[in-house]
Amino acid sequence: MSAMPPFKLLGLPGSLRARSVSRAVLHSLAGAMPPHVEWSVFDLHGIPLYNEDFDADPPGSVPALRAAVIACDGIVVLSPEYNHGMSGVMKNAIDWVSRPGYNSVLKDKPVAILTTSESPLGGARAQADLHKLFLSTLSRIAPGREVSIGSTARTVVDGAIADEALKKRVLALIDSLLREIVLVRGAGRAPAP
Repeated sequence: MSAMPPFKLLGLPGSLRARSVSRAVLHSLAGAMPPHVEWSVFDLHGIPLYNEDFDADPPGSVPALRAAVIACDGIVVLSPEYNHGMSGVMKNAIDWVSRPGYNSVLKDKPVAILTTSESPLGGARAQADLHKLFLSTLSRIAPGREVSIGSTARTVVDGAIADEALKKRVLALIDSLLREIVLVRGAGRAPAP
């Protein structure tokens, strides 16, 4: 029996700030990944505002984002919560890669959803937005307990999750994502090109 190929996971941070908690946490997860996981983070700088007129020939770094989504087995989304919802940066990026509707590169793509907030709720309200968004793209949301990283001034230190129980929940969600990828591979379904 041949060995299973490595899992290629793509982290998408939903913030453009230089000191983005979302980006820092995603980068810090690299050291916690199992050895059979190839981990990369795609920065959403350079993604212009979505314009349907350019679906056939997208500008900026949209082609690179689409290529990264195609190349990965699963996506780990980490969005801050802004005004009780996901970040506009995240929504915009997903709008670009969700075309054509119901048959995009996100169709059947396993996705793990994480949120952050300075409040103790940790972006729990943005979770609903993100679930609805990825359901509409026909993505496969990793099942399990929602993971919201709250009180980030205390729980994220030097860009890494300092709370061990929270870190275990994040890694459990990553494990759930890997199991979802195995299900997709076992069904012989490849995500849409």
